[in-house]
Amino acid sequence: MAAGEPGDLGGYYFRFLPQKTFQSLSTPETTSRLRQWSMLGRIKVQAFGFDQTFQAYRKDDFVMAFFKDPNVIPNLKLLSDSSGQWITLGTEVKKIEAINVPCTQLSMSFFNRLYDEDIVRDNGHIVKCLDSFCDPFLISDELRKVLLVEDSEKYEVFSQPDREEFLFCLFKHLCLGGALCQFEDVLSPYLETTKLIYKDLVSVRKNPQTKKIQITSSVFKVTAYVSVRGILQPINLITCYL
Repeated sequence: MAAGEPGDLGGYYFRFLPQKTFQSLSTPETTSRLRQWSMLGRIKVQAFGFDQTFQAYRKDDFVMAFFKDPNVIPNLKLLSDSSGQWITLGTEVKKIEAINVPCTQLSMSFFNRLYDEDIVRDNGHIVKCLDSFCDPFLISDELRKVLLVEDSEKYEVFSQPDREEFLFCLFKHLCLGGALCQFEDVLSPYLETTKLIYKDLVSVRKNPQTKKIQITSSVFKVTAYVSVRGILQPINLITCYL
């Protein structure tokens, strides 16, 4: 791909990679679970390549260049709030906000505290509780309570930095599910699916000095704004740069 010319937006050029697949979302077991959680067809992962080294301090230039790229605009898929169908971006983004999402966790032992704090029993069953609502979610077990209810007894089992981790965000998203979610009675399907998707999205390498495995991905929560009849409207995305 051509290198960026002086004066262009960030000097980044992108290419759509439709041949890049993410097996974690297409296995029969994952498909069945997403259907049960009312999420099938509502999660999509796409890959785009770019021609320069990503530099974290230039993330805003990078993200804006991505949304303005002529190879991105006709190919990037968005879920329409009005129709519930996937549509292409189709227009140039006018403004972006990109927030760093910490991505440091290397092990699912991160969630062992759910057992230690009796949110999940030793046999894997999630502890039930009296039904309550945290709009729009029905809370009928201790897991959803610890995910959603800030004044609950065990909410601080996960600190605020823990909750900002990409691994936690992915896990929470799967646990809460879609509008017609049929919740699990045991924890393992949530953990297994979270692990599969996380491994598919995040890149790791061994540090040559320390010999320890480290994550090399940068993850951002991106809000992009497009102009609709002269008014900026937000599009919310989670973007993982590998």
